[in-house]
Amino acid sequence: MAHIKKILIANRGEIAVRIHRSAKEMGISTVAVFSDPDRTAPHVLLCDEAYPLHGITSTETYLRIDKLLEIAKNANVDAIHPGYGFLSEKESFARSVTEAGFIFIGPRAETIELLGSKTSARELLSGKNIPIVPGSVKPINNLDEAIEVASSIGFPVLIKASGGGGGKGMRLVYSAGELENSIERAQNEAEKAFSDNRVYIEKYIVNPKHIEIQILADNHGNVIHLGERECSVQRRHQKVVEECPSTAVTPELRSAMGLAAVEIAKAAGYVNAGTMEFLVDADKNFYFLEVNTRVQVEHPITEMVYGIDIIKEQIRIAEGENLSLSQEDVKINGHAIEARIYAEEYDNNFLPSTGTITHYQPSEGLGVRNDSGIRTGSEITMHYDPMIAKLVAHGRNRTEAIEKMKRALREYKINGVKTTIPFCEIVLSHPEFINGSYDINFVAKHFLVSDPLLEKEESIAIAASFVTSSADVRKISLNNKIVVSQTQWKNQLRNE
Repeated sequence: MAHIKKILIANRGEIAVRIHRSAKEMGISTVAVFSDPDRTAPHVLLCDEAYPLHGITSTETYLRIDKLLEIAKNANVDAIHPGYGFLSEKESFARSVTEAGFIFIGPRAETIELLGSKTSARELLSGKNIPIVPGSVKPINNLDEAIEVASSIGFPVLIKASGGGGGKGMRLVYSAGELENSIERAQNEAEKAFSDNRVYIEKYIVNPKHIEIQILADNHGNVIHLGERECSVQRRHQKVVEECPSTAVTPELRSAMGLAAVEIAKAAGYVNAGTMEFLVDADKNFYFLEVNTRVQVEHPITEMVYGIDIIKEQIRIAEGENLSLSQEDVKINGHAIEARIYAEEYDNNFLPSTGTITHYQPSEGLGVRNDSGIRTGSEITMHYDPMIAKLVAHGRNRTEAIEKMKRALREYKINGVKTTIPFCEIVLSHPEFINGSYDINFVAKHFLVSDPLLEKEESIAIAASFVTSSADVRKISLNNKIVVSQTQWKNQLRNE
């Protein structure tokens, strides 16, 4: 059994800070790496040691396996934690880490390779009693095959990248005539995003909920699940607000999905933390979607509800220890909601917002948790993901968690860049969110995110009533949708 004394955190931002904190509580030293723009970032200042990656972009820095391994060797670390994003789901990185003599805090390389391809994961489970979304098990080779598969399952269908996610390499197709162009565009986008142009076809499930199950698995055959997270509030297939547990999941459905997630993990020989993602339709049928072979961005809401530090469990598993709890120990305690705070112009099609943070004052209070990778003076650039912090609220029940989150969002202050805080406030006040009936089309259905440069005056109808927040947000009605438009807000404010 290995004993980890020092960890290199191969990441940046809030997840690097998050990993550091759990490691320090376990008496483990931490090593940060940083690009030129991140030289004074919180994760750099907090860790025991910090080493430069000498570069600006991700390609020059956080994606350089050779640089990371050289630093790991020079710093004399025992293990490397990849966090999420960057190299976390790259089989080549996990393999390089172990071949270099370090412990990789995550699944085995062969498991990442197996489950990193959505088609290989679907193929693995096609012969088992796991419901998967109807579609092709292997990548599509030609147009005739695509037409045959799509016709057999019925339109509409989704063209999806085999080697990645996040909405990249994805196209919704309503007829056979659209297939050829959609496949070509999806392949080109997948090649650019993942260096893998393989795509497959999947039945488009109408108005589903996006539900994921957190699992933990050790090297001794023990596998448990930590319930579900509801992740249906998404823009461009990226999550914005998540909650745990889901209003749509009954105890019976939770048990069935949990057992399916455990079965998937066992079928893949999974070790460490992972997330099994599912779609759930209006009739409570669930379908396997994919596996995320890493710690998930939204893991804090599971930690708040179940009282389990997932990062610490990852480290213990990597050391060869047994899981510290059994399935019988997993009990729901209250409700938690996470709001992702992005540096984005939510009123301008969620375009990234860059600049220097001139003032930063996060929320505090009982049941409020802030996972952040910024501070006053931090520079937000175009080179990295625009998510800068995660705000989590935990309450005795869902109503209390919602009200606590709304209060915390109102108190949260970030100056220097625009953020999605006002957007999250609107979401939490929406009737469909409050009653829990929302699905993955929630944003598209209720929020018309307009480009001020393309607006036509004759299409604008400003409602007589507005919803006001501390961020001076106005809710404007257009064709029964909430219009998120900077130009309209400014004009209305001038009139007031």
